[in-house]
Amino acid sequence: MSSVRLTASIPRVSWLSAARRAAWLGTGLAALAFGGLEVADHGPWALAGLIAFVIAPDLTFLVGLGQAKVMEPGQLPPVAVPWYNAAHRAWVPVLLLVAYTVSPLGWAPLFAAGLGWLAHIAIDRAAGYGLRSATGFQRHGSAGRAHR
Repeated sequence: MSSVRLTASIPRVSWLSAARRAAWLGTGLAALAFGGLEVADHGPWALAGLIAFVIAPDLTFLVGLGQAKVMEPGQLPPVAVPWYNAAHRAWVPVLLLVAYTVSPLGWAPLFAAGLGWLAHIAIDRAAGYGLRSATGFQRHGSAGRAHR
């Protein structure tokens, strides 16, 4: 008689993956906190910039709205993938924040917008959402099923 173990396997999260996600979460929360300080110092326009860019990266989903019905669950329409990936690259808001910091530009809502954008990306990464493959599925570090 063969003994077979029938147990559900729980996906293991490596310590490196957990540390990476914790770092992203810390970055996101720090960006939101710093954005809150900018809002306190500079008022409603800074708040508008912060909120707009916390939301804006996910508006790229609208590019493929017409194809959404034929996509699998969790799949982004391929036409929206370049837009989504461009809006979810962390170096873009970091570059904006650095350029703002070293330039003579002094419009605080732009800085708050960069902080909101960075916070959005960092919290997405902490939650396990990353960039998309050409077919529209999560590349790696996804919260759900990964397709390549």
